[in-house]
Amino acid sequence: MNLITYDFEAYYDKDYSLSKITTEEYIRNPLFEAIGIAVQVNRDPVQWFSGTKEDTLAWLKQFDWANSMAVAHNAVFDAAILNWHFGIQPKHIADTLSMARAAHGTEVGGSLKVLAEHYQLGVKGTEVIAALGKRREDFSVEDLERYGEYCKNDVALTFDLFLCLSEAFNKSEMRLIDLTIRMFTEPKLVLHSIDLIAHLNNIKERKVHLLSALRFSKEDLMSNDRLARVLTHMGVEPPTKISPTTGKQTYAFAKTDEEFKALLDHEDPLVQMTVAARLGVKSTLEETRTQRFIDLSGRGLMPVPLRYYAAHTGRWGGDDKINLQNLPRTSPLKKAILAPPGYMLIDSDSSQIEARTLAWFAEQDDLVEAFAAGQDVYRIMASSIYNKEESLVDKGERFVGKTTILGCGYGMGWRKFQAQLNNFMVTISDIEAERVINVYRETYPKIKELWDMAQKAIVAMESDKTCDLGRAGVIEIYGKKGIKLPNGLFLKYPNLRKTVNDEGQYEYVYDTKRGKQVTATKIYGGKLVENICQALARCIIGEQLVSIADKYRVVLTVHDAIACLVPEYEVLTAQVDIENQMRIAPAWAAGLPLNCESGTGKSYGDC
Repeated sequence: MNLITYDFEAYYDKDYSLSKITTEEYIRNPLFEAIGIAVQVNRDPVQWFSGTKEDTLAWLKQFDWANSMAVAHNAVFDAAILNWHFGIQPKHIADTLSMARAAHGTEVGGSLKVLAEHYQLGVKGTEVIAALGKRREDFSVEDLERYGEYCKNDVALTFDLFLCLSEAFNKSEMRLIDLTIRMFTEPKLVLHSIDLIAHLNNIKERKVHLLSALRFSKEDLMSNDRLARVLTHMGVEPPTKISPTTGKQTYAFAKTDEEFKALLDHEDPLVQMTVAARLGVKSTLEETRTQRFIDLSGRGLMPVPLRYYAAHTGRWGGDDKINLQNLPRTSPLKKAILAPPGYMLIDSDSSQIEARTLAWFAEQDDLVEAFAAGQDVYRIMASSIYNKEESLVDKGERFVGKTTILGCGYGMGWRKFQAQLNNFMVTISDIEAERVINVYRETYPKIKELWDMAQKAIVAMESDKTCDLGRAGVIEIYGKKGIKLPNGLFLKYPNLRKTVNDEGQYEYVYDTKRGKQVTATKIYGGKLVENICQALARCIIGEQLVSIADKYRVVLTVHDAIACLVPEYEVLTAQVDIENQMRIAPAWAAGLPLNCESGTGKSYGDC
């Protein structure tokens, strides 16, 4: 198969640019104009072309896109232009930006400039700066030629970068990159504008009532300690961070703190309003996102913007200012996302995948067998907690058992467990919370042993040594390089080091990058187990997604769920088929009992 490496240069100005508007809005904007494009086929010389849209299309047709892998850096942008403006859909899409994100995490950076320097491939030019505000007709012959050389250099760098990165990626992961980008560049979903407008009006009316219901003073909101108490009273654990100034633990209440900003979309509207008031913003994420949906509905079908390998553990993340990964389960926005005429949506969610993976990885065989037999593991847990027959466990007790199974597998302490239950309006005493935690650890001792082994693994990694952890043959620990996962990629802990906390105790931290800010993130045995189980769950979902996509059109993935479009006449058989595929464990996870739940509907919210 041929490799076609390519790069578009497009018109931009100080107001119309990707720094001001979303990728979707930029490319669909009437102001859009492709200044030119550079293309390289395999190792052939790079070619540059600049002309009218009609002439550019004619020039592009000389290349065999339908039987080639098209490579770009930030392919979401270039592949969208290729399809939306020129109707070209390559057989395969590869993206060096996505690949670099998975290969390097926070260690290098994602720009072509930085990556080219890291791999010593060459130097990226700066001619794009001089193109600000210039239409194609505004370029002189000499300036357009220089711009073409700049673009050709970018293509050459991208091609070399692809060769450097591709060795680390298996076919399944390359296919996942392709599928993720096509969710955006080849949109299929429809947005129902009438429902969206009604929802926006409801949000605004509700906000008026909620603002009047807030009973906190400005001092409560602006004092970190008081705001922390307010959030805790609401059942929300205040987010924290390591201060880059003092090196000590502090509250993460700044406008740049992602975990705090995420509370703008909390399921409790009062939490949303409280955080919005502290940040001084006029609207919550739900309001601004609804308005974006309305605007988007007027421009065409809904592209699904997802970032491949956005999270530390490899999971997808939201992008283009529409984070579909944190849509509340009952959000009316989900109801406004529709299948096109003649099609239905099937959303299949892997059941308890982290709890199942944890039990299997820890070799807690009795829990694994309970999952495999389809037993009610929440009721079993409650039976141990309350020392009564399973048949006598009531609904409230089963809920405590469920919260324990799903929440306590990574070393959660009793205070956090108590706060978590309180968030669901379940109140237990300090003594009872501590007792429940102890019962969980005594009932499933292999899981607790795994935390202790993981703590030793952290010490080994920091010393650049290898060691064993968990079920044999699943992961490999390569010292400072990180933990090799079944998909061949690594769970990384950049600059892993031992530090002393405020209490004078030793702890381990590693560097996490959020935007341009690098902060120290604490890592300990239970947290490492959580990272590994989430990464393994992502590997499982990724393999299942690829398998399902061979037969059905995957249009969205959220956490552990996969959403597909199928013809209406095929929905019942497709639902059974998809469920069966999501119950199949990968070859490397033999004996891991998987299960799923699915729903169908014309709208995403009906599934």
